[in-house]
Amino acid sequence: MEEGNIIGWLKEEGEEVESGETLAEVETDKATMELDSFFDGVLLHIAVKEGSVPIDGVIAVIGEEGEDWKKAIEEAEAEQSSNGAEEKKEEEPKEEPAPQEQAAPAAQEQTKSADTSGGGSDQRIKASPLARSMAKEAGIDLSAISGSGDGGRIVKRDIEEAMEKQSATPAPTAAPVPDPTTQAEEAPAAQKEPKAEEPQVVPFSFSGGGENYTEEPVSQMRKTIARRLGESKFSAPHFYLTVEINMDNAIKMRKRVNEVAPTKISFNDFVIKAASVALRQHPAVNASWLGDKIRYNNDVNMGVAVAVSEGLLVPVVRYADMKTLSQINTEVKALAGKAKDRKLKPEEMQGNTFTISNLGMFGIEEFTAIINPPDSCILAVGTIVQKPVVKDGEIAVGNMMKVTLSCDHRVVDGATGAQFLQTFKDMLEDPVRLMV
Repeated sequence: MEEGNIIGWLKEEGEEVESGETLAEVETDKATMELDSFFDGVLLHIAVKEGSVPIDGVIAVIGEEGEDWKKAIEEAEAEQSSNGAEEKKEEEPKEEPAPQEQAAPAAQEQTKSADTSGGGSDQRIKASPLARSMAKEAGIDLSAISGSGDGGRIVKRDIEEAMEKQSATPAPTAAPVPDPTTQAEEAPAAQKEPKAEEPQVVPFSFSGGGENYTEEPVSQMRKTIARRLGESKFSAPHFYLTVEINMDNAIKMRKRVNEVAPTKISFNDFVIKAASVALRQHPAVNASWLGDKIRYNNDVNMGVAVAVSEGLLVPVVRYADMKTLSQINTEVKALAGKAKDRKLKPEEMQGNTFTISNLGMFGIEEFTAIINPPDSCILAVGTIVQKPVVKDGEIAVGNMMKVTLSCDHRVVDGATGAQFLQTFKDMLEDPVRLMV
């Protein structure tokens, strides 16, 4: 993530909050998440009530009642500006020091060590605000700690472990480190997690002319859809294959199945099952383009596009070829419900090897879909339409459904895609094969 969207606060200014207590709800790329407090204290100020915030942007200030929250924000902004200047300076080429400069006096080394442990350099290290505060009070150098949080982020438990090691291991008298006596006095205070001595800023971790119109800010979901599908459309060379399938036998089979099935089976369940079985027979379609190699997936994990108010989510039915129609139906309903409530977990939207987009329930007869990375194909499914067809040399009414396979030509060739579609069509026109 580069930014998130604050959609609502669960706490109000002036309320007391505890570390770990939920402060606000945040909209990420694909789901609504809870943002927890890193501090104990009073919510002195909410800087962003709603709207988009970049990562590490200030959204609130927590401290003791009556403290100056404006000063805390000014200091945070100054610190961010200073860090940006230091990062830019580090990118500039540096000259190698002369040999005589490498042997710095002990006093200079001690000053450098003190600057590193308490200065601005550790601000570029990934660490939670609580971990920074504890490290500062205990005189611990963040650069010497390996974080156990997400992406190597230093969290509270890492500082506590460092403090335990620090108190258990006496510091060498000649080493340029802070006074061990001072450390011993300060460490217990940091372990108790008292209310912040100073207000703490809360960073975000994760017209005129007579014209008549309405504008809305772009949601994180819509931004992600635009970016990912734009990358897919303009980087993957798409081509499209369309077949028309006679669904007469599938309609009869669905009616018989629903007489005994524990849940009401839909045509979409038949489509998912047929596509999954066909993928098992055509592994070249169940593949992904990875730049310098092609990955042929051994599992069939079916992405099922679900329309929500702000766009499209794609939950994944894992091992779909090994599941019954009833199991597929139950799982798709559960995932679709989570998607509409924005409660899908990240792992429920990852690992897809093929995707199905079905607009048949909206009366769409035929369309083409953009490939959902990292898949190499996506199947666009239209509605079932009654039309004249030729059966045994005579014209009769048939229930026909068109499907279009979008293929990444870097992975799938025309003949490969056509063979997959032929197997898929045979499965639906003779659905008893799905039961074997």
